[in-house]
Amino acid sequence: MHSFEVTGGKKLKGDILPQGAKNEALQIISAVLLTPEKIKVRNIPDILDVNLLIELLGEMNVKIERPERDTCIFQADDVNIDYLHSETFKQKSGRLRGSVMLAGPMLARFRKAFIPKPGGDKIGRRRLDTHIIAFQQLGASFNYHAEDGFFHLEAPHLQGADLLLDEPSVTGTANIIMAAVMAVGSTTLYNAACEPYIQQLCRMLNSMGAKITGIGSNKLSVEGVSYLGGTEHSMLPDMIEVGSFIGLAAMTQSDITIKNAGIEHLGVIPEKFRQLGIQINCKGDDIHIPEQEIYEVQRYLDGGVLTIYDHPWPGFTPDLLSIVLVTAIQARGSVLIHQKMFESRLFFVDKLIDMGAQIILCDPHRAVVIGLEREQKLRGITMSSPDIRAGVALLIAALSAEGKSTIQNIEQIDRGYQHIDLRLQALGAEIKRVLG
Repeated sequence: MHSFEVTGGKKLKGDILPQGAKNEALQIISAVLLTPEKIKVRNIPDILDVNLLIELLGEMNVKIERPERDTCIFQADDVNIDYLHSETFKQKSGRLRGSVMLAGPMLARFRKAFIPKPGGDKIGRRRLDTHIIAFQQLGASFNYHAEDGFFHLEAPHLQGADLLLDEPSVTGTANIIMAAVMAVGSTTLYNAACEPYIQQLCRMLNSMGAKITGIGSNKLSVEGVSYLGGTEHSMLPDMIEVGSFIGLAAMTQSDITIKNAGIEHLGVIPEKFRQLGIQINCKGDDIHIPEQEIYEVQRYLDGGVLTIYDHPWPGFTPDLLSIVLVTAIQARGSVLIHQKMFESRLFFVDKLIDMGAQIILCDPHRAVVIGLEREQKLRGITMSSPDIRAGVALLIAALSAEGKSTIQNIEQIDRGYQHIDLRLQALGAEIKRVLG
């Protein structure tokens, strides 16, 4: 197990470039299974989850060229379907929740798929019902085999259907779109997720020959086609990294410019940080966060305490609530953080309280942060990263704290943030990766 040793209290300065979007990458790379032709993908983040998915495709006999670290050329013209039913695939994919998105393209092109129990973050119940029910409505049969631990899906004939998703799941929407693009007839998805990542997937599929309309809305129409061809695609900047760097700059009183931030795809993210009182200056596609002594949380017009909560796009992404929470620690004023989607994602606040933060955990979904106004610094402690986003929130806290902090289980951070220690060192952070 690796850990980070962080000596906090240093102001950072400089430019930082966000990686390609992790959540988009998992969808786009799964979609290469839909064609025997070559697909070139650029701006791929060099992170554990994405590299593991690429490794899985390689073991399925997908041909992979990597001319640069952030670029791959995939060709799935000789896929070993049986590998998906192997113990090796079960063990590897069990570490990666994104592996469930291989099911949609496998059903579409090869008419069968196997889904082991998915892995990923321990942030609460993340069910597969949305995926499975939609696959069944498209004509797939579904059985769970206890003896091998796999969900077995078969679809000799996929037929378009009108689908009302019980939740606007991003991975569910992506998986269903990939299954529907080669079904016979028309499919309509109501209550679909419409995040920029989904929009990117739809545009890529259309460039391959798919017929998807309604992109950017929560009603998608898919006219099935019999064949999809090759294409080229470039990932968006990762909006979660952009938000993380905004919070980092505010907490550490740093002067940071986020280059090529993909501002038009950030939605309400900049505004939510502005509600914490953080100054955000946009120039072209760059975001400049100047050094600020004090940032003051806005109140509602009636004087009520600000509440920041997650909501399906175009609402605020749940992946940034941990970052907003930690950033509010040194603000002037109070804020209620309401994490609606996952019941365990706020449990990392006990570490922040140990560091000196004033946080009241109301229940598994809500926490009140009472800002310290920089009258008191956080103190360094030893802690463990429970999931990707909480791990980076703890890292931000450590970088702003007095003294030395040790963050264990940083493999969770590496799953979603590319070489974060080296990139922060370039800004002046004192952070060291320790082996063992």
